Amino acid sequence: MLHVLDQQNTILNKFMEELRDCEIQQDRMRFRRNMERIGEILAYEISTTCHYVTRSVETPLGTADVAVPDDDVVLAAILRSGLPLHTGFLNYFDRAESAFISAYRHYKKDGSIKVEIDTIISPDLSGKTLVLIDPLLATGTSVEAVYKALSKMGGEPAALYIASVLASEDGVEYVKEKFGPKAEVWTVAVDAELTVKSYIVPGIGDTGDLAYGEKI
Repeated sequence: MLHVLDQQNTILNKFMEELRDCEIQQDRMRFRRNMERIGEILAYEISTTCHYVTRSVETPLGTADVAVPDDDVVLAAILRSGLPLHTGFLNYFDRAESAFISAYRHYKKDGSIKVEIDTIISPDLSGKTLVLIDPLLATGTSVEAVYKALSKMGGEPAALYIASVLASEDGVEYVKEKFGPKAEVWTVAVDAELTVKSYIVPGIGDTGDLAYGEKI
C-alpha cells in the first residue's frame, strides 16, 4: 500500500518546498528542522493505522475513556541521513524502541550498486511494528538489504512501514515487487526519474550532506 502525502494541500508541502530549494537547503539547521517536522507529520499519519485500546484515566473531576495505541513500535533509522527524520518520529512515538543501521552504496566497476551494511544496533523485532526510516527511497535496494539484515538479527516484525520524505517511481515498484502487501510505504512525494547513479530527479540532493556537511 502506498500513501503519498503531498496529494493534499497542507503545511507539509511548505516544508517540502524548502527541502527542495537549493538555496534554502544550504541552511543546515533549517534543513534538519524541516526533516524533523516532516517526520512528525509522517508519524502522526502512520499512527492512524495503529491498533488502539480504550483506557480509563482519572481526571481531577472524574473518569475519562481514551483510545490509545498499544502497538510495540520500533523506529529503525538508516545512518546518517535518517537521524533528523527519526527525531521527528521519536517526538510522537516517544515510547518506541529504536534501531540504527549504518549502510552505504558500493558502486561496482560494471555500474551496478551493492548496499553494504556496516553496523546494526537493534532491539528484538519479533511480533512488533517496524518503521523503517530512510529519507530517500530511490531504487529500494537499500530498504531491502536493511530489512533482511534487521530480520536476521532481531527477528520477524508483525508489520512493516517504510517511511521516506521522497520516493522514486522505480523505488516504489521495487518495494511492491519484493515485499508485496507486507509493507506499507509512506512518503511525502514521488518523483519520476532516476539518474544512472540512482539519484532521484528532481529530488532533493544528498540528505546526509545537507543535514551534516559533505563527507570525504
